[in-house]
Amino acid sequence: MKKLISLLLLAALLLTLTGCHGSPEAKVFEIPETFDTSRDYEISFWAKNDTNSTQVAIYKQAIADFEVLYPNITVNLRLYTDYGKIYNDVITNIATSTTPNVCITYPDHIATYLTGADTVVPLDDLFADPKYGLGGSEVRFDGPTRQQITEKFLEECKFGGYYYAVPYMRSTECCYVNKTYVEKLGYELPEQLTWDFVWEVSEAATEKNPDGTFVVNGQNVMLPFIYKSTDNMMIQLLKQKNAGYSTAAGDIQIFHDTTQNLLLEIAGHAKTGAFSTFKQVGYPANFLNAGQCIFAIDSTAGATWMGSNAPLIDIAEEKLIQFETAVMPIPQFDPAAPQMISQGPSMCVFNKEDPQEVLASWLFTQYMLTNAVQIAYSQTEGYLPVTAKALESEEYRNYLSRAGEDNQLYYDVKIQASRLLQENIEDTFVTPVFNGSASLRNAAGQMIEEVTKSVRRKQTVDEAYLENLYAEMTALYRLDQIAGAKGRLSFGPLPPEAVMLLSGLAICWIGIGCYVIFNSIKQKKSQK
Repeated sequence: MKKLISLLLLAALLLTLTGCHGSPEAKVFEIPETFDTSRDYEISFWAKNDTNSTQVAIYKQAIADFEVLYPNITVNLRLYTDYGKIYNDVITNIATSTTPNVCITYPDHIATYLTGADTVVPLDDLFADPKYGLGGSEVRFDGPTRQQITEKFLEECKFGGYYYAVPYMRSTECCYVNKTYVEKLGYELPEQLTWDFVWEVSEAATEKNPDGTFVVNGQNVMLPFIYKSTDNMMIQLLKQKNAGYSTAAGDIQIFHDTTQNLLLEIAGHAKTGAFSTFKQVGYPANFLNAGQCIFAIDSTAGATWMGSNAPLIDIAEEKLIQFETAVMPIPQFDPAAPQMISQGPSMCVFNKEDPQEVLASWLFTQYMLTNAVQIAYSQTEGYLPVTAKALESEEYRNYLSRAGEDNQLYYDVKIQASRLLQENIEDTFVTPVFNGSASLRNAAGQMIEEVTKSVRRKQTVDEAYLENLYAEMTALYRLDQIAGAKGRLSFGPLPPEAVMLLSGLAICWIGIGCYVIFNSIKQKKSQK
């Protein structure tokens, strides 16, 4: 009997693992009639910060203020320095039903979380609930209504016909420009950067003196154009070219002539030393601030590291140079029809057996959208609050109007970055979300990384090279196994990272099961 129980237990554990893959459509969450305040709840909140102590303080203050309003809810904060680590831990915990209650994440990641049945709560009904929904009558704080969340940002959290998250903060990419060096090279910044302009100036900046130093800065190092996130670079290039990337159904469209031409052009500029990437050489801000870079493309949320007077400068003071920093939208092929990616963290709520616990988690998630949290967090970096309630408040407008008063809270580059997104919200876009979209994003950036690395190694990058590269990316990220959407969501194969994690867990459980069976047999023999 013990042996049989052990086998059944092992089978059940393995079924929980396979249940994370190819699961049926999740059930709609049934909202309790009332929130039971006679009980105590303990919920976990997994969040990300860039080792920014101010952001940590804001999280802790938000939790403390929320717990005053709801003394029967305790929120346990767990901090990560990387969204990828949150993603990996969630995937691991899905298998053991120990996911957090609330987590800051990205829609691409949520699409993979949803491969487990009922893992993430669809929020549509919670949005509209008259008591506990957005702006609900029983909510104990002044949160935003459904109409006060910026529609463009909220739509990013909808896929498969349902909202699975709410936006927390939003950013886009921008180009931080050493205007001083652009003018020293004999150019004048246009109102809108074009790719042709950036490439031309970058190539001009590679000119050297007879002693081997660069003409523009007199130093031994000059990397004119550095891109932080090459996945965003490829995605935006394709969007601006109106070329295929993927469909909402999960059809992969990235391998075509336009991609080939873009990669060949990037390889050409990498070969001359005009272009490089964060993964190849290091953080763009460090080179920009040392006078060794002219165009540094990074998130608006990275503004506090950019410029001669940046509050978070990460290089030695003797290496810092003084220059005028311009904050501009990313380069465009057609300045009359700009396209830039919308990014930034969102918050999802995980399903639990106790609906009251889920409701407590939802109340905390809503609290993170209040003005007190939204405005405070947005002021730490070049983020934009996600609600009209915050954007239109007197407090936030006063903050924007004081750009340049100091190099901390009112650092002008940071506020310029926030304004850039606010003025271009309608020009932003997001990529389709499906199970496997995170893998496609990784492949898009990795192609740029590979051609950049190859030309630095003096390898030939031509059509034959790119054909092989496409095949390598397809195999590495299993792009040929990503299924199209069926019904509400696509439940295709998990990304490689998730497969590795789940496989490791499966091996562990099998080992435990074998041990139990072996021990049972051994005891049985000893009794004879």
